[in-house]
Amino acid sequence: MDKVSFETLAIRTQATQSEHREHSTPLFLTSSFTFENAEHGSAIFNGSEQGNLYSRFSNPNTDEFIRKLCLLEKYDAGIATASGMAAVYTSLVAFIQQGDHIIASKNSFGNTLYIIQHILPKMGVEYTLVDLEDHTAWQESIRDNTKIIYLETPSNPTLKIADLEFLSNICKKNNIISIVDNCFATPYLQNPSDFGIDICIHSATKYIDGQGRVLGGAILGSNEHIKPCYNFIRRTGACLSPFNAWILSKSIETLAMRMDRHCSNAMTIATWLDQHPQVENVIYPFLTSMESYALAKKQMKLGGGLVGFTIKGNKNSAFNLLNNLKLHSLTANLGDTRSIATHPASTTHSKLDEKQLIDAGISSNFIRLSVGLENIDDLIIDIDSSLKKTK
Repeated sequence: MDKVSFETLAIRTQATQSEHREHSTPLFLTSSFTFENAEHGSAIFNGSEQGNLYSRFSNPNTDEFIRKLCLLEKYDAGIATASGMAAVYTSLVAFIQQGDHIIASKNSFGNTLYIIQHILPKMGVEYTLVDLEDHTAWQESIRDNTKIIYLETPSNPTLKIADLEFLSNICKKNNIISIVDNCFATPYLQNPSDFGIDICIHSATKYIDGQGRVLGGAILGSNEHIKPCYNFIRRTGACLSPFNAWILSKSIETLAMRMDRHCSNAMTIATWLDQHPQVENVIYPFLTSMESYALAKKQMKLGGGLVGFTIKGNKNSAFNLLNNLKLHSLTANLGDTRSIATHPASTTHSKLDEKQLIDAGISSNFIRLSVGLENIDDLIIDIDSSLKKTK
């Protein structure tokens, strides 16, 4: 077949079948691999021959997982990591050195901002934070020593949309590496590679797993960009376990079907909340009232499974809403089959000070919903009942 669809690639990309002719890829729970002879071992270690030697470097399960993501994200190479944060950290430190400068979106996950603002400066790396949608700020922040532009789109948790084509162009003009966290969109809804982005990263813990079971991450890009990341992971050890890779690879088989349902449910809830008298405003990329609607439609197949909204009142109002929910889980995770409600200001972004929260657009009465796969009527009844009790 010359051209294969997303769903078929996700299901039919598998590790080489063994002599046992298994239909489903087995688990390769081994720390190391044997060599045919001494010469073979030497050749694998010096790189003149390809092969597995140690699961910190490669394993059939992690190889299958990454090969799927490379095909789905349209990149040549990739490396699997122990978690999404390992992917974030590796994608930055594999390229920087003392004296370099990074420009990053201030509309990013709290732990990502912590790395940029508190860990990297100890290594002599400077940073500038800009609003994701401010084109002028991105351009004016570029310096001679700027090495990386880093962002999420849609952003966590305010679902702002970055113009990937614009950012890719300014990176190429200034010899800057562009890194995009595509976790919220997944490769089913958005491919940063379509817009010339150098590196795409994922927290596979979220939608790629989709059932809240395992941690994992991935970094995808050209062979040139992945080699430094691979070398860093190989020596520092933040690699993905074969078991988690096996789970994640299996999960990708249902990613398209799950994302269709996540997006359908989320769109229905966002539209309903947008008319609710106790809701100040609703954030969802595919709401026509959003300023970034046209850009979201250009870059994304559907609007995603996250909905943000501000309840009328204050922090106590938000807490009352959460405490009265019966069907939604209260946790900081997202991308699960089960719907989740989160108060970002006191959880995922609690390490930010008041000014940083304001800059990121996170108010004390803001709620993030990760809309699951349950019956949509049941979800709406649960939220509506809680809102009524919050009056």
